Amino acid sequence: MTRVGKLEMTKKVFVSGCYDLLHSGHVEFFRQAAQFGDLYVGIGSDETILHYKHHKTIYSEDERLFMVKAIRYVKDAYINAGDGVMDFVPTLDIVKPDVFVVNEDGGNEEKRRLCEERGIEYVVLQRTPQEGLQARSSTALKLTPCQIPTRLDLAGTWIDQPYVSCFAPGWAITISLEPTFEVRERCGLSTSTRNMIRKIWPFQLPNMDPETLAKLVFCFENDPERSDGIVSGAQDSIGICMPGLVRHWYDNRFWPDRIESCHDEAVLTWLEDHLCMVPMFPRRPGCSVVEGKDITKPKVEALAKAADACWNAILARDLEGFAAAYKASFEAQVAMFPAMVQPGVPEYIDKYGSMDGVLAWKMPGAGGGGYLALVCADRAHFPEGAVELHIRRRGTL
Repeated sequence: MTRVGKLEMTKKVFVSGCYDLLHSGHVEFFRQAAQFGDLYVGIGSDETILHYKHHKTIYSEDERLFMVKAIRYVKDAYINAGDGVMDFVPTLDIVKPDVFVVNEDGGNEEKRRLCEERGIEYVVLQRTPQEGLQARSSTALKLTPCQIPTRLDLAGTWIDQPYVSCFAPGWAITISLEPTFEVRERCGLSTSTRNMIRKIWPFQLPNMDPETLAKLVFCFENDPERSDGIVSGAQDSIGICMPGLVRHWYDNRFWPDRIESCHDEAVLTWLEDHLCMVPMFPRRPGCSVVEGKDITKPKVEALAKAADACWNAILARDLEGFAAAYKASFEAQVAMFPAMVQPGVPEYIDKYGSMDGVLAWKMPGAGGGGYLALVCADRAHFPEGAVELHIRRRGTL
């Protein structure tokens, strides 16, 4: 504090940053900076971050301003009106601080010279975490695995394509999976749709109505200017964006006529106790799973019938019925698209299908390689090295 007569004037302290991935390291930095006086914070605008760091923000400037202001060490905060690395200068002119605090990797000579010119004390803090907490940085957080879910289709899929459902309507059944394992490319887990999502939301899905989100993703992925003329099935965006167990009804349209979800914890846990995946090989370059397709009304009706039986068996937690319908759905898919079973796949089916406790199998997505998704008697019968599945519940992103 500065003493003026009998009055004590608290110094003004200023810091500036983006604070897009607000974490405990930021809060500790604010705490340490506030020891020098009343703390004022300048926050990089959405536009500045886009042009200077070449990426969109995770949280809007209004959200970041709200969060920073809510921290008890902060006296007030502002969105910086400048641009580039010195975007805080207009805010500095508003606050007129006595002290400018930076962390060890946020300082530079231009900032130091600016403070010297204006008679502002320049303080550099070492990056130290609060005692007992792990050191955090925004850069390190951005290197953590992507938290965008993936999906596993259980039955009926391919019917989300109008050239299939035009023969007979039916349900597709999907589950949204937490990315608790390495989601490998070209392995039937809808990585193309997942990668499209990451262009908009790099780290996690936004908190919004899941069905609306699924439709937004579907429309974004299927840009009408797409040069390849391919329309990705809606089961991919729905399977990723809608939590729990979901079925969607298709009748000669790209988007389903209706969608139903199951969030019963007993059902979801039961599925997790009986489903796992074993890795095979990625779909080979140049592989066309639609080559040689043979789609007929009886084959599509068989697919739709299997999906109906699969849904009913899951809700009843009928393991024998589930395994039979799961296998029947896969057989119906292969009858229409024999190229799903590429060379090398039968050997995996023979190996795992003959194991004790393995009741049924299928390949995720369009097949061609990737994984075998197995229905097993229980977790004790999951093959060695199998991927255990964690279904995403409501309220998780």
